[in-house]
Amino acid sequence: MQEQTRAYLRGRFGDHYRRVEFTPPPEANEREWGYVPWTDGPGETMVRHRSLLDLGELGDFLARERPKHVYFSAGRYDDPGASTMSDKNWRSSDLIFDLDADHLPSVVLGEDSYAGMLAKCKDALLRLLDLLETDFGFEDLTVVFSGGRGYHVHVRDEAVQTLDSDARREVVDYVRGIGLEFDHVVTEETVGGEAGRVSPATNRYLPREGGWGGRIHQRVYDLADTVREQDEDTAIETLSEYEGIGEGKAGAMYTIATDRFEEIERGNISAHTAFEQVAQQFAGVTVTEQMAPIDEPVTTDTNRLIRLPGSLHGGSALAVQRIDRAHLADFDPLVDAVPETFVGHDITVEVTDPGTVELRGDTFTVDAGVHSVPEYVGAFLMARGRAEKGPE
Repeated sequence: MQEQTRAYLRGRFGDHYRRVEFTPPPEANEREWGYVPWTDGPGETMVRHRSLLDLGELGDFLARERPKHVYFSAGRYDDPGASTMSDKNWRSSDLIFDLDADHLPSVVLGEDSYAGMLAKCKDALLRLLDLLETDFGFEDLTVVFSGGRGYHVHVRDEAVQTLDSDARREVVDYVRGIGLEFDHVVTEETVGGEAGRVSPATNRYLPREGGWGGRIHQRVYDLADTVREQDEDTAIETLSEYEGIGEGKAGAMYTIATDRFEEIERGNISAHTAFEQVAQQFAGVTVTEQMAPIDEPVTTDTNRLIRLPGSLHGGSALAVQRIDRAHLADFDPLVDAVPETFVGHDITVEVTDPGTVELRGDTFTVDAGVHSVPEYVGAFLMARGRAEKGPE
């Protein structure tokens, strides 16, 4: 990045910081703060181990320093400005989740557009929130667009604050479905039997709701509900598509789905061994489709620094945007996270990496060379290293 480009972005970041008001995180004075200044050269320098006492009033600091990136810690400390982690004296930490589009299994780098990557990341975010809210029952959640390639979720429920890294690793494993054993989500119940005459039977049940077992049960239920509405030949054809299910087993499953559907509703996978076979197949599919591919080290690190909502991302010139949970479905990062500071006038840039840019609902195709573009497009291109500031 050329000096004139760096100076321009730093100045306009400062203009943005003078226009906006910040809501700091809870207990902001107990957290470590860090930032990355606009420095010369290809690398970045992190300034950290600062407290709010060191920085001063947050808005004034940002308007004065105009940093490229701004962070605060998940952790709270007795002395957040101490120069070593041991001297800070850790007290508690929020539980942080980071979803990065670059790490999603569904994203194909080089093929998916930036907008497409972010759309897939939002789908993963919704899965993560379902796991956190439904399975764990967390209530104090803050959802944030990172300003770059994904989303952050801050969990601040009291129950998570003093979890150590090992306990947070267990949360990670659950959210990612790591190590899920089918037998662990199944319960057994002894039924029937008469002393000396008939041996009791053991029924195996999936939970009707809640957790990975509930998700697997829902798939079994949906399958049974579908085939019982079909004619027998079609149902057998449907069921025979599953591994290990031949015509005989498929016929037995159809009979149970039509005559004993209430057993499927109850989660009884012992009604026929074929139902348990299919349920086991559903377990792997369910994890693959409904797990949240979070960045694991972020969640397990009790000292992690995370981006400040309201700040600008130096690699995109987009805002790190806090999102109201009720409005998440309608949130479009390439519209809603465009800073108003950069809207309403054009600038000149020299494009070095041509291509398309999708912002504010429009698609811009920029060729190499000098062009006049809306400032929010130019700021995005320059921040991402695709353009330099041109002459005005």
